[in-house]
Formats: sequence, C-alpha cells, structure tokens
Amino acid sequence: MTQSLIRVQENDFDVSAEIVALRKGDPRVGAVVTFLGTVRDLNDGSQVKEMTLEHYPGMTEKALKEIVTQAKSRWDIYQTLVIHRVGPLLPEDQIVLVAVTSAHRGEAFAACEFIMDYLKTAAPFWKKEETPEGGRWVDARVADETAMARWKK
Repeated sequence: MTQSLIRVQENDFDVSAEIVALRKGDPRVGAVVTFLGTVRDLNDGSQVKEMTLEHYPGMTEKALKEIVTQAKSRWDIYQTLVIHRVGPLLPEDQIVLVAVTSAHRGEAFAACEFIMDYLKTAAPFWKKEETPEGGRWVDARVADETAMARWKK
C-alpha cells in the first residue's frame, strides 16, 4: 500500500493532524520524516512584509506528482505528502509540508530531502515579495540548483 497525497491550496494546514492521517493504519511505518517551510521576515537583506505565491493549476500538481514518482523509484518509501500553499502569506506562515513514511529513517530522510530539493527548482511556483523597497519577484537560488544537481544520476 503506497500513497501519494499532493495538495496545492490557499488554506493553512495542521502539521500534526496531517502526519497522523498519513501514517494511520499502516503498521509497517517505522519512520516519518517531515520538512516544514515557513515565510521568513528577511530575504536578501530586505524585510519581507508579505509574500505571494502563484502557480499554474494542473501543471503544478503534475510536476509535484512526477517528483514524488521519482523519489518512490529511488527509495523504499510508503506514503508521501506534499502540501504547498499559494496566495498571500505573512512572515511565520507555513508554506510547504513534505512528509515521507518508510520502514527506516534513512530512506525517509533521503526521499524527503530529494522531494524538497526538486520542488524548489522544478515545480512551477512563482514568488513575489513585498519589501520596504517595493515588490520584487524572487529568482531561483544557485544553492537550490546545486542541491538538486547532486541527485542527478
């Protein structure tokens, strides 16, 4: 029994409830690894008052599904969950949750990190930050590209 849940939504989410639901009824699970991304109040030396995340409906979910499929082909994992918020967000708001279950922590850690690295670079999301200097679109970071490159076979 393997399962992939992918949601792109405006509403916030309850991390604890999501994890309980993800592993419920699966006694094989010995590890649950999660990553939670939140909005920072400072980026590239400027205060961030608000961040707006945009996406391309349908295309974004398809890209996330492909990323999860790649992770499942590389590691022995069970369930995966990717929740990514869109719309206006404030500092400290939750943006993204990636959760992976498996029998052992090593597989779950690797798969979770892989999914997050690819999500940051290959999923069609666009970020606009509101700063005291005005609005600005956030470009991809070299560090994100470097993190993704290490997974290439």
